[in-house]
Amino acid sequence: MKKIELAVFDMAGTTVNEDNVVYKTLQRAIDEAGYETTLDFVLAHGAGKEKHQAIKDIIAETQPAEEIKTTSDEIFERFKSYLSEAYDNLHVVPCEGVVELLTFLKEKGIKVALNTGYNAAVATSLLEKMGWKKGIQYDTLVTASDVTNGRPAPDMILKAMSDAGVTDAGKVLKAGDSTIDIEEGKNASCGLTVGVTTGAHTRDQLQSAQPDYVVDSLLELKEILV
Repeated sequence: MKKIELAVFDMAGTTVNEDNVVYKTLQRAIDEAGYETTLDFVLAHGAGKEKHQAIKDIIAETQPAEEIKTTSDEIFERFKSYLSEAYDNLHVVPCEGVVELLTFLKEKGIKVALNTGYNAAVATSLLEKMGWKKGIQYDTLVTASDVTNGRPAPDMILKAMSDAGVTDAGKVLKAGDSTIDIEEGKNASCGLTVGVTTGAHTRDQLQSAQPDYVVDSLLELKEILV
């Protein structure tokens, strides 16, 4: 294995514990439009994706009880409004072990990128709630609104590499809590892909994407990267 120079981490469910509020809100907006879903269904079909695309994919997999006249654009606007309300009182904390891992990576000289299917406004709000700052907890942030193609396309990872000055994808680690995170890492030709069971998908679901490792905590990366 080549020496890792850049670790790219998903946010919600991977580095950030926000109690699935985004996907609960996504489910609420979709169900109010006339669909019937469950949180597990929303996570299975929408986790890790740019959120408007997630809505499109979820409703494409759902049979509504009657004719639906609400468009995905209208559902997305409703979702953004509900999410803004939810964030007003949301308590956000790092996932267990993440702060210790980030300290370890800094000591090892490994740069850290955060990437997410959220837009820049939502991602920045989460980081502000945790008190995380660029140059301290992470080196660069890449969001769905920063690139043309969302996951599983490799665009966000490629931008993170450019931001960090890393040219060899074989020296990049991508970790996330959904299969689409792993697919994104593979499509970017990352040297290591890691699934973590702290968020959207189960160990079996993560294993289906064939990552190099599946861990129960990102802190386990300390043993992998020694």
